[in-house]
Amino acid sequence: MAREGAGLFAAFRVLGLFSGPVPHALRYHGRHREFYVATAVGRSIHTYNVSNALAQDITCLAADRMLIFASYDNILHAFARNKEVVHTYEGHKARIHLLQPFGDHVISVDVDNVLIVWNIQSEEEYLQVDFDKATFAVSAILHPSTYLNKILLGSEQGSLQLWNIRSNKLLYSFPGWGFAVTTLAQAPAVDVVAVGLVSGHIVVHNIKFDETLMKFQQDWGPITAISFRTDGHPVMAAGSPVGHIALWDLEEKKLMCQMQDAHSTAVAGMSFVPGEPLLITNGADNALRVWIFDGPGGTGRVLRSRMGHSAPPTKIRYHGQNGEQILSAGQDGTLQSFSTVHEKFNKSLGRGSINKKKSKKKGLKLDTMALPPITAFASEVAHQSDWDGIIACHQGYITCTTWNYQKTSMGAHKLKPEEFSKYKPIDIYATAVDITSCGNFAVIGMSTGQVDVYNMQSGIHRGRYGKEKAHEGAIRGVAVDGLNQLVITAGSEGLIKFWKFKTKVLVYSIELSSSPSAILLHRDSGILGIAFDDFSISVLDIETRKIVRTFSGHHGRINDMTFSPDGRWLITSSMDCTIKTWDLPSGCLIDCFLVDSAAVSLTMSPTGDFLASAHVDDLGIYLWSNRSLYSLVSLRPLPADYEPSLVTRPSTCPEQDVDVSGDEEPCDEMIEYVSPEQLGEQLVTLSSLPESRWKNLLSLDVIKKKNKPREPPKVPKSAPFFIPTVPGLIPRYVPPEEENNAQSKVVNLGVLAQKSDFYIHLEEALSTNEYKAPLDLLKRLGPSNIEIELRGLAPEGGGSMEVMLSFLRMIGMMLKKKYNFELAQAYLALFLKLHLKILSSEPNLLEELSKLSMQLEETWIHLQTLFNQSLCVLTYMKSALL
Repeated sequence: MAREGAGLFAAFRVLGLFSGPVPHALRYHGRHREFYVATAVGRSIHTYNVSNALAQDITCLAADRMLIFASYDNILHAFARNKEVVHTYEGHKARIHLLQPFGDHVISVDVDNVLIVWNIQSEEEYLQVDFDKATFAVSAILHPSTYLNKILLGSEQGSLQLWNIRSNKLLYSFPGWGFAVTTLAQAPAVDVVAVGLVSGHIVVHNIKFDETLMKFQQDWGPITAISFRTDGHPVMAAGSPVGHIALWDLEEKKLMCQMQDAHSTAVAGMSFVPGEPLLITNGADNALRVWIFDGPGGTGRVLRSRMGHSAPPTKIRYHGQNGEQILSAGQDGTLQSFSTVHEKFNKSLGRGSINKKKSKKKGLKLDTMALPPITAFASEVAHQSDWDGIIACHQGYITCTTWNYQKTSMGAHKLKPEEFSKYKPIDIYATAVDITSCGNFAVIGMSTGQVDVYNMQSGIHRGRYGKEKAHEGAIRGVAVDGLNQLVITAGSEGLIKFWKFKTKVLVYSIELSSSPSAILLHRDSGILGIAFDDFSISVLDIETRKIVRTFSGHHGRINDMTFSPDGRWLITSSMDCTIKTWDLPSGCLIDCFLVDSAAVSLTMSPTGDFLASAHVDDLGIYLWSNRSLYSLVSLRPLPADYEPSLVTRPSTCPEQDVDVSGDEEPCDEMIEYVSPEQLGEQLVTLSSLPESRWKNLLSLDVIKKKNKPREPPKVPKSAPFFIPTVPGLIPRYVPPEEENNAQSKVVNLGVLAQKSDFYIHLEEALSTNEYKAPLDLLKRLGPSNIEIELRGLAPEGGGSMEVMLSFLRMIGMMLKKKYNFELAQAYLALFLKLHLKILSSEPNLLEELSKLSMQLEETWIHLQTLFNQSLCVLTYMKSALL
């Protein structure tokens, strides 16, 4: 049994993705008079503005004045307004790897060596050329400036060909330089192109006379990208597979300077902004940078950049209480903060380093001082402006580091036990950390089983839990409660221990059924989530120190857990690629969905609006919106045979959730539950009527006295028009033909003797014994009308003894069935008050009243016993010293 979509969580958008291995495209917008850069990120294009997602990851990107072209596999799409796909070109049999916009046409080349020229508007093939892979495998494409209808193709064999696309003729073949061509770039001078080779050579060649003007060589492998400055400086920039950029002076024909480690991976794309000293570069390290050349020596500095993790995140956690920042630790060794509001608020806290000064001298590539990636961290906003507010432990490393969120850098302290200050053991490392809610103390658990507490401001060691060790096995998790009273530690030997935070005394120890892999404390509610090595989850109440819930259902190692802000839900992710939501009050699984890549870390926003996830081999942080906040979502337990559906992860563009409140039929499980009038026959049930309908029935005479006007109402000189009504208990409008009779001053005595509907129903009930109709009628009336109806039951009011008996039987039926209990009491009290004299003189009625008295007493004694028990327990709870 499968349910459509994710149910509780809907894909929203992805954070922290800025660039991929596809070279960027630069385009000029004539009307806006500014340049836009477009980068391919997974299935979307970022134009600093963002496109809608394609079906697969984009493999090739290009842009002209109007459109952005992007391809995946063998399909080419054209985007307009940076967002919508307006054209689709299908005809290639293999993956497209080269694109070249060409006036009203676009040229694409696939890996099978087929070149197709497409008409952009009609989406038709204008021309198709098949090249022989053995002699000319197309590896680069360029439209030389001012060469009408002509394109230059480079090959893996090293030769180049100039083609006229309009006439489909090969105009000229260049023999090449014996190495495969990797890239072609147009120089500012007409007829001159730069040819990048796989050998690391750059050849500046005049294609009109087939002459080589100059030749350069870089030592970092093949040329990945070339660009020329057009602001008056004769400079050519070349990119390399190791992330360095070389700048060549074309006048003096020599290397001008190097920009080492511009990217940590290959430089995928490079382009100088026309007429400006700005170079835009992007790479597979998820970074897009704009360099400005305004300093001495011709080297560039970063003017602005957008960058995320260059290796997948390992741990993500919301920072602060506003739900606007997510801290993320990655395998690249960095700690970064991503804003859920806007990219401009993102910041990187940098890489962990043993010695910052030495690291800066050596540079990124040769840095032996870099710390391993962060495996666990904890952050707190209290006192973060006074001292460091983040504590982190590193993979296989004994020292824990502090980080400062305000200064966006590593903090002042390196925390490790004093006995290891002289030497650094290889096999001992920190495994778990937590920071107190006041931000003053950090608790660190080690692989040896010892747990230490440090002061965050001074870095001083403040004590250890247990004599030597807190646990015999490695520490799998530490947690401090919200009031700094208890420290909870979990050891791999299968014990959870509670310690007094200040005195370090062991308070309690719990033996678990299996070895725990991680623990997570929800401080506000005092609930501890425990993940086990056998893929089960338990929930422990730290007040009673008992396991209150146990969940099983995952089929792989549990990677992470997170609580909803109110502590009602526990959300878990596992290596079985599922994300499950467990409802703690009911102890049931209420939501489950599959993702294509297992979530390694989860965190729920403190405001409850988003769930964030980080996934295996993925650089992004994915946001899922909590649909229960804005639409009707079923939170019923999922059936045992429930099969989760695969949910597509969010793309960069925020996705609109489908409005389910339209004309569609609601699904079976969303049908609203209507409570029956009485849940069970043995239960006493009250009516749902407001108190004003029954509570004041005995005090109507007092209310009437209070409400009586002091002066009689004065008749206005010109009486307003009223619709005439028939006199009687139930107001009815006079039909037009009866209007003349209604004006008569003579009272019609027959009208006063008429029977009301309630009276008629009671008469009928004497024979049928069905009292539902008169009761329903009475429930609809107001207090004054009820009094009039009950007065009219007596013989002096036009009633009879039989109807009075019928009324008492109706009350008896209500007491017997135990429903509308308070109405039965109120109606009977008013009846007795009005007709006590008549009741005492009629033996039939007295007999019925004695039966009612017994029924009332029996029910009331039972209720009173229950009330007294409850009051006793409540008084004890309030007064006893717990």
